[in-house]
Amino acid sequence: LFLAVTEDDAEHMVRVIAAGGLVQVMRDLLSGNEETEKAGWLGTQLEVARRVRTDREFAERWAKRSQAISEATTERLARMQEAGIVRTDLPLEVVQRFIELAHDGLVLHLAMGRPTTDLEPVLDLIEAAVRR
Repeated sequence: LFLAVTEDDAEHMVRVIAAGGLVQVMRDLLSGNEETEKAGWLGTQLEVARRVRTDREFAERWAKRSQAISEATTERLARMQEAGIVRTDLPLEVVQRFIELAHDGLVLHLAMGRPTTDLEPVLDLIEAAVRR
């Protein structure tokens, strides 16, 4: 059951990334309609991280979902780079890792219950850092 929930979350993330990028996923996290919804998603993400480290079978099954998220991010960044929107002075993999690291940091920030009122400008900064 837990894997089914995480698969749904991963599929949703892939759709959002394809349409608006990983920063949009972060923006959606900040603007979640209800705290309980956000808390549930964060709990799921933290449990995924724990299980990936401690349960080899789960990690193998999750790898497919994680790969889909990574591929969606790569494809989106490549399209944006071809359109002249994303910077070209760094390898695309570096730009992608930067955004993924920011996403992971936001998830941790939210999981710790830290304030979110001033994070939109931070997300703007992340976007600006990867743009040309």
